[in-house]
Amino acid sequence: MAEPARKPASYEDLLDLPPNRVGEIVHGVLHSHPRPAPAHALAGSSIGFGLGNPFHYGRGGPGGWWILDEPECHLGAQVLAPDLAGWRRERMPALPDTAWFELPPDWACEILSPATARLDRVEKMPIYAAAGVSHLWLVDPALRTLEAYAREDARWYLLASHADQAVVRIPPFDAVELELGLLWT
Repeated sequence: MAEPARKPASYEDLLDLPPNRVGEIVHGVLHSHPRPAPAHALAGSSIGFGLGNPFHYGRGGPGGWWILDEPECHLGAQVLAPDLAGWRRERMPALPDTAWFELPPDWACEILSPATARLDRVEKMPIYAAAGVSHLWLVDPALRTLEAYAREDARWYLLASHADQAVVRIPPFDAVELELGLLWT
């Protein structure tokens, strides 16, 4: 017997999720998962702290960016919520008045977890590339790794993989050093 056709998820489906759930619509399918575990939250927060002063505020770095946690990005029919994202202020001089962003970010960062790694790698990475996101980082707190990608011709190219306690400079934020050990401890 054939499976009944599913109605594509709607924005109302996202709004109906309980407050302790994160939701995204990917290729018409609603994906929902609980709020991040502590190791996931620590890695994301640490990246935000590390990039915030030099890039968001221009303290000790070049400034010129909006760096935000879990922004809701409407990329065509897809509704994605990267763990962190950044927009160059030259492309987006002011934040929108809406609760979401229609302009794709210049950089996105996904913190991988067992519940989200497949979705982040297989489904969301191609969407980010097709939307024109220039840089993507994948951070795995369990493996203590950071993979940095750059987009060229709607495809991702691995720039570098870093691990453990490395102190690195990673595009597009290579103007300052990032201490990976701070992401795990």
